Amino acid sequence: MKCPAAKELIEAYVDGELDATQKSEVRGHLEGCISCAETHWHLVEMRTNFRKEAPYYEAPSHLRDRVSRSLRNEARRNAPRRAIQWKWIGVAASILLAVSTAWNVQMFRSRPAASERIAGEIVSSHVRSLVGDHLLDVPSTDQHTVKPWFNGKIDFSPTVKDLASQGYPLIGGRLEYIAERPVAVLVYQHRKHVINLFTWPQASGSGRKELQRRGYNLIEWTQAGMTNWAVSDLNLADLRDFVSWAAQM
Repeated sequence: MKCPAAKELIEAYVDGELDATQKSEVRGHLEGCISCAETHWHLVEMRTNFRKEAPYYEAPSHLRDRVSRSLRNEARRNAPRRAIQWKWIGVAASILLAVSTAWNVQMFRSRPAASERIAGEIVSSHVRSLVGDHLLDVPSTDQHTVKPWFNGKIDFSPTVKDLASQGYPLIGGRLEYIAERPVAVLVYQHRKHVINLFTWPQASGSGRKELQRRGYNLIEWTQAGMTNWAVSDLNLADLRDFVSWAAQM
C-alpha cells in the first residue's frame, strides 16, 4: 500500500472501521512509513485528548431560546393532539442535542488541533537543528549582536536575554517558519543540552502548557503579547527553571 491510499484510510483505521484485510495493509504501511505513522500518532492522541479533556460548551442562548419558543408555539397549536405534541417535542429535543454536540466537537477540534500542529512543527524544527547544520544563523553569545540580526527579517523585535549567569548561556539565533509565518528562535545551552526558544507575536492567550513529544519536553507560555515555546531534551525540572528565568520581565 502506498502513501496516498494509506492516508485516506488512517482515520478509519484509528476508528476501527476497516475490515481485516485493510487493517493489515494499513498496519504494515505504518510500520515502514514515518510520515503516515506520525499522522496516525496525532489522530490517536487527538482522540484520547477529546475523550479525556474536552471542555463542555453549552449551546448559544439564542439557539436555546429559539427552540424553546418553537416548542411553546407548537404545544399551543396542538394542545388537543397529545401524540403530535410529544412528537414535535422529541424532534426539537433531538435537534437541540445534535446542534449542541456539533458545537462541542467543533469548539474542541478548533482549539487543540492548532496547538498540536504547532507542537509537532516545533519538535521537527528542533530535531532538524540538531542533526543538520542549521542550528545557528547568527552564532554569538552577545545579546546585542543576536537581537539586531533579526532586523528586517521578521516584523517584530524579539526579547533576547543573556542567561549565562543562571546556567543557560545564549549561543545564537536563527530564523524559522512555524504556523506559516517567520519566527525568531533563540538558542541556549545547558551543559551539553541545546534549548531552542521559539517566539512570535500572539494577539491573545494566556497560561502555560507543558507537553512531551517524541521524547522532547516543551513548555509554551504567552507573555507581553508574545507566544513562546521552549523545547529541549533537558529534564522537565531544568526546562522549567530555564523558562522561569526567560519569562522574567
